[in-house]
Amino acid sequence: MISADAGFEENVRRRRREEEATDSRSGSDNMDGGGGSGDDLDAAVGDNPRKKKRYHRHTPQQIQELEAMFKECPHPDEKQRLELSRRLSLEIKQVKFWFQNRRTQMKTQLERHENTLLRHENEKLRTENMAIREAMRSPICSNCGGPAIIGEISLEEQQLRIENARLKDELDRVCALAGKFVGRPVPVSPSLEEYGGGMMMMERCVYLEMALAAMDELVKMANGEEPLWIGEKLNEEEYSRMFSGGCFGGFVSEASRESALLFLHSSALLDTLMEANRWVEMFPNLIATATTTDVISGGMGGTRNGALQLMHAELQILSPMVPVRQLNFLRFCKQHAEGVWAVVDVSIDPITDTSSPPCRRLPSGCLIHDMPNGYSKVTWVEHSEYDESQIHELYRPLVRSGLGFGARRWIATLQRQSEALATLLSSPSDQSGISADGRRSMVKLAQRMTANFCTGVCASTVYKWNKLNTGNNNVGEDVRVMTRKSVEDPGEPPGTVLSAATSVWVAATAERVFEFLRDERLRSEWDILSNGGPMQEMLHIPKAHHHHHANAVSLLRATQSLNPNQSSMLILQETCSDASGSLVVYAPVDIPAMQVVMNGGDSAYVALLPSGFAVVPAAEDCGGGSLLTVAFQILVNSLPTDKLTVESVETVNNLISCTVKKIKTALRCHELST
Repeated sequence: MISADAGFEENVRRRRREEEATDSRSGSDNMDGGGGSGDDLDAAVGDNPRKKKRYHRHTPQQIQELEAMFKECPHPDEKQRLELSRRLSLEIKQVKFWFQNRRTQMKTQLERHENTLLRHENEKLRTENMAIREAMRSPICSNCGGPAIIGEISLEEQQLRIENARLKDELDRVCALAGKFVGRPVPVSPSLEEYGGGMMMMERCVYLEMALAAMDELVKMANGEEPLWIGEKLNEEEYSRMFSGGCFGGFVSEASRESALLFLHSSALLDTLMEANRWVEMFPNLIATATTTDVISGGMGGTRNGALQLMHAELQILSPMVPVRQLNFLRFCKQHAEGVWAVVDVSIDPITDTSSPPCRRLPSGCLIHDMPNGYSKVTWVEHSEYDESQIHELYRPLVRSGLGFGARRWIATLQRQSEALATLLSSPSDQSGISADGRRSMVKLAQRMTANFCTGVCASTVYKWNKLNTGNNNVGEDVRVMTRKSVEDPGEPPGTVLSAATSVWVAATAERVFEFLRDERLRSEWDILSNGGPMQEMLHIPKAHHHHHANAVSLLRATQSLNPNQSSMLILQETCSDASGSLVVYAPVDIPAMQVVMNGGDSAYVALLPSGFAVVPAAEDCGGGSLLTVAFQILVNSLPTDKLTVESVETVNNLISCTVKKIKTALRCHELST
């Protein structure tokens, strides 16, 4: 009888364990389907305690939204959870428990993987320990190679052998983790310590998962055909099906793809993309500033393969009507085959971040194929979503079309810059007779001038601009006026700098506007610095084999001032043009300073304040034509401590208004004459 009771009790305990295991599996299944929720179960009808609790599974759409949010922010705050619960028709506790379960799931997976590695490590240590013990039984003399007398091996040497074995196994374990990251076996190398990165394990795991998923998406987007791409337009429905994506509510999705053959080897392009300063120099009209905030991996075996880093960048369109896009993102570089590389970016900030105009960069970047003779084929993919309400209506069609931040602009700039580099390197001399050192100094000065011009148009954080409230100063509503202090900068005159910029629609094509503005013979029709007469080009440095007049650095002088006794002022001008738009940037410079630069001297000490124009094609929705940005930077006070006067602001505003009016009038006259 006692044994029968014991058997009955054992049977009851076994049934309870089975029920608990069933409940555990049900919760685990729910979590695997996108995260479990502690509020997703209800008691059965009645008070029967033997009835199992019933679990509610989330819908695929709910799982998709929750997973997308988890990738951006594994620890959402109360406000974010409330927004998710409203959007997904879930209770806020369900959202909270889902994220708890998802974090637990990821932690469990990581611990399971590490436990496996630790078991393997313990086996290795046990084997190594046995080998060391065996070696100690039959020691070998390190000098003669014969049997050693016991006691000749010091305790210190024994400890070093044991430590060496432990470090070897630790290195093998790190190699295994790194191999999973880069997708192939990793050779033992001391540089693998970079994979530690000093980051929290949980955070690093999320970043690695994001980088690998982003790389997979980029390659599929770059190589995809129909139905993913219809022509060069992304099929949003097919994209959502393939990648479980979807545009954030109320935001606009922008996707584009472009390919080109460049005279640039993959290694040079990879170095440019993975080094923040070189990236900015390659795309000065697109990137205001960029920094690498953390290097998670520096790459493998002295290459960029497996390099992963956190970066911050400000992307810009040269117009005060389009806010700068501030992005924090991961950049991941991977070699897919011999001569085939890819670099992908993906935002890590939640799109609900209100610290800057909302924008998120979805997996974007380029696929690079090495070609013969130093060429490479580059396929660029740009994909982002943003709040269109932050953009002026005049520029919304341009941004939507991809000409603002899209792949075509990146590729066009890359083509122009690579051609400029090849031209400058292949030209030992030019018609002006200036030396190679002189050309380099001139080009470097022009690059600084253009970069400063762009910061004044877009109000990036490169300089601390203060936006002025011009409501009572008779300044146009679309003219943005800002000021900053110039102190102890040898490249600028000291004092208070005022920047004014506006953008307008022009009926003429972008090509026609650019040709008019860059032509020194027509400069007197809009530029007050020309003193009412034509300008003469004293020096011309081409930056392209073809269309060298459109891409060049020039030194101009008014024809009335050909006599050196009349004026000591020249105008430095840089012109750039490609398929995405054009730039004409100029600044007054001193003759003595330019003589030093043309002789190969340091251009960093030439003080200048640039002004100029940016021209882009207007979308067909706007009736064609072009969008023209006019911007001036002027020194209004020679002392940084001086206060800005109302007269100074009105003077600059009148200068912009007058210049725009002159340009439109001149273009109409030239149109009628032709």
